[in-house]
Amino acid sequence: MRLIALLLLLSTQVHAGEVLDRIRATGTLRIGTTGDYKPFSFRAADGSYSGADIDMVGRLAARLGVKLVFVPTVWAKLNADYAANAFDIAVGGVTNLPPRAAIGPFARTLYVDGKRPIARCADAGRFTDIASINRPDVRVVVNPGASNEEFARKNFPQAQLAVHADNATVFREIAANRADVMVTDGIEVDHQAFLNKGVLCPTKVDAPFTHLEKAYWVRPDPAFQAEVDAWLASEIASGGWQRTLETALAAP
Repeated sequence: MRLIALLLLLSTQVHAGEVLDRIRATGTLRIGTTGDYKPFSFRAADGSYSGADIDMVGRLAARLGVKLVFVPTVWAKLNADYAANAFDIAVGGVTNLPPRAAIGPFARTLYVDGKRPIARCADAGRFTDIASINRPDVRVVVNPGASNEEFARKNFPQAQLAVHADNATVFREIAANRADVMVTDGIEVDHQAFLNKGVLCPTKVDAPFTHLEKAYWVRPDPAFQAEVDAWLASEIASGGWQRTLETALAAP
C-alpha cells in the first residue's frame, strides 16, 4: 500500500506552472467528468454535456483562451484517472474526500452539502434516520465505487444493498419499486425530487447524515490552482456561480 501511495504521489508531482503552461500551449483544457450527476454534470445520448459545472468550466476555458476537451470517467475510476493525469480538472459534483485530497489538491469549496435519503413519496415519513434504513426488510440502492456506496456499506449492514451500475438511472429503481431508498448528496435528492414530482421525495430527516464539500479537483500545479481559485472567487463574488447553479437546478 505504501508503494502504491508513493507511486500515486510521484505521478501527480509537477513543476510550478507546468500544467498551466501546457494548457495554454496546447490550447485545450481537459475536463474529467462522469456526466451522470444532475445538476452538476450530465451527458446526453448524443454525447453533449450540460449542467452547472459544465457551464462554469466553459467560462474558465474562455478566460484562459482555450477550448474544452471532455474526458469521460466513472466514479469507481475517478481517483485512478486523476493519478494517471487523464484530465486537468475533475468536475461534476466531486466531493473533497481525504483519499482524493491525498492524491491532489482541490480548489476552493463551491457547495456545502450532506447525505440525505430519497424514497417514494409514500415512504417519506418512514426513513427518518439511519436506524430506520438499517433493517433487513429495507432495500437500499446505491451507485458503485464512490462515497454513496461507502456510506451505505458502513451504515446499513443489515439492509438489502443493491449496487446499480448506472448513476443516471439509479433513481428509477426506487420509482419502479425495485428498491426502497437511496442515500446521496442532498442537492441530488432535492433535484431528483424536482424531476420526479409526486413520485420521489426527500425523507423527513432532522439533519443531513454527513457534512461534505463540493469542489473542483485540479492538477497539483500551484500556478494553475491559483488561477482556478482566482476565477472561482470572481464567480462567487459576482453571483455567477449561484445563478448558474439555480439555472441547472431548474432544468429538466
